[in-house]
Amino acid sequence: MKKQNIKIFLAFSALYLVWGSTYLATRFAVATIPPFMMIGVRSLAAGLILNFISRYRNAEKVKRENILPLITLGALFFLAGHGLLSWAQQYVPSGMAAVLVTAEPLWIFGIEWFFLKDTRVKLKGIFGLFLGFAGIVYLIHSSSAGTAFNHNLLAPVLIVAGTLSWGGGAVYSRVANVPRSPLLSSGMELIFGGILVLIASFIFGEPSKFNVSQVSMKSFCALLYLIVFGSVIAFSAYIWLLNHTSATRISTHTYVNPVIAVFLGWLIADEQITTALLVATAIIIISVYLVLYDQYVDKKNTHNESQ
Repeated sequence: MKKQNIKIFLAFSALYLVWGSTYLATRFAVATIPPFMMIGVRSLAAGLILNFISRYRNAEKVKRENILPLITLGALFFLAGHGLLSWAQQYVPSGMAAVLVTAEPLWIFGIEWFFLKDTRVKLKGIFGLFLGFAGIVYLIHSSSAGTAFNHNLLAPVLIVAGTLSWGGGAVYSRVANVPRSPLLSSGMELIFGGILVLIASFIFGEPSKFNVSQVSMKSFCALLYLIVFGSVIAFSAYIWLLNHTSATRISTHTYVNPVIAVFLGWLIADEQITTALLVATAIIIISVYLVLYDQYVDKKNTHNESQ
């Protein structure tokens, strides 16, 4: 039991620290690598690694009927989700990006509420949803106040759109016809998503403007970090935790990641910690807590009623 607790502690540490640091790593990576190209390479490389690990550990293979759902999830998670986030991080601080992404559980809750009939909604959850939306609007408005419609406004809006897409993918993944092995499924989603993002990179003309000699060592190391730590190690820890602890406990990373991201941005990249950022962070974290707590209590009551 003690050994198991140590493993759980290390897995949570990976989720908290690594995923909290990926925002700063992404900012460093897109400094000299085009954003869609960077995400395409990251996703494709990580997908191939996870696919190799999956084939080594599991004999399950991808079936023909799995392909379209896997492509759809790859598009939702990585083309729209990570792609828009990476493009936007050329123009917004890593801490602000992390705070906006923190609202992901709110969008998942809202999508389930709107589309799924088995999601019961209570007043606390509804209040949390609207409170989180207010925090996002406040942060975007404060960051772009007094400016015309430019990258200062477009970038955070696209982060929210990407997070919505990720939330949609998270909901769809629960009903999608994908392989039972989480490693195989995730690896194939990364591969298909990576291919789609690289196609988008060519459509936007990124390769014609890209010169390998202009890639800085900082960007190259950041990309390697995102592949190995952000996509392979942290994601493997996430998959392992899904089988060893509750989803509610795992969701606590949504509280910790923005704190880590804001601190690292201030410490390493000299990003400013503004009053608006602190206020918005507090509002969004409280709203996520209200939604997740509401879901936890509802599931607990449902379980007790069924006994």
